Amino acid sequence: MKLVTFTHEGSTRIGVAVGEEVVDLSAAAPELPREMIAFFEAGDSALEAARAAVEGGGDRLALSAVRLEAPILRPPKILAVGLNYADHIAETGLDTPQHPVIFNKQSTAAHPTGVPFHLPRASTKLDYEGELGIVIGKRCRHVPKERAREVIAGYTVINDVSVRDWQARVPTMTMGKSFDTHCPMGPWIVTSDEIEDPHALELKTWVNGELRQHSNTKHLIFDAFDLVEHLSTAFTLEPGDVIPTGTPSGVGIGFKPRKWLVEGDVVRIAIEGIGEIENAVVAEPAETTRIG
Repeated sequence: MKLVTFTHEGSTRIGVAVGEEVVDLSAAAPELPREMIAFFEAGDSALEAARAAVEGGGDRLALSAVRLEAPILRPPKILAVGLNYADHIAETGLDTPQHPVIFNKQSTAAHPTGVPFHLPRASTKLDYEGELGIVIGKRCRHVPKERAREVIAGYTVINDVSVRDWQARVPTMTMGKSFDTHCPMGPWIVTSDEIEDPHALELKTWVNGELRQHSNTKHLIFDAFDLVEHLSTAFTLEPGDVIPTGTPSGVGIGFKPRKWLVEGDVVRIAIEGIGEIENAVVAEPAETTRIG
């Protein structure tokens, strides 16, 4: 299934994308939660009820009539991975890590496809990173690699937008990775039962129609299941946690001269078997200043 969070006529809720339509689960299966994290927390029975609603025809809306939101509106955790493709490591000139390089993107960075993300006031060194995203579906801890598939709800497309000078200021990278709007994701979560092998998916990124990244998730150094095992060794993973798995070569900082994103640029990222997201770049608006 392609699980979506969408807004229609001022109401935000969850559904299942089927072709050019969305099965509105609030109408087709009103007993189900209307929010994605609560839906995952409801367990396998909720997934089965959603499947039954789709198979039964369900109440449907035209996909063109709704606004897709980030599938997880406010992820409990966004746990991103750096330096996880050999070709990206080569273009950075850094050493290959012996363990996964983990950093946080703050939950307020979550952002939908189709809505521009911000060129911040604080920097012009704005970059893109096309990535496969893992979405956790079950609360878990100490998950061995061979059981990692059991706790993954599905997969999504992510742009790990990066402010490179802020990223480079300190080793944790968190500030440069966490600006508001800097984690576009979507357009939906494809449930893991529909992704036979998450480590055999073609990934492409275009900027203004120019192909910049072209790789395959088979080139991940630490794969999706490695990452679940590694992260869950330290702390509990929760339904709705999102794990961007790292980016291949072709990011803006890797070019000479560097190809920073500027206002008006359009970034499109596609992953085989999942879908694509597209976002323009806009100058950070004045109304982002808030006190109280």
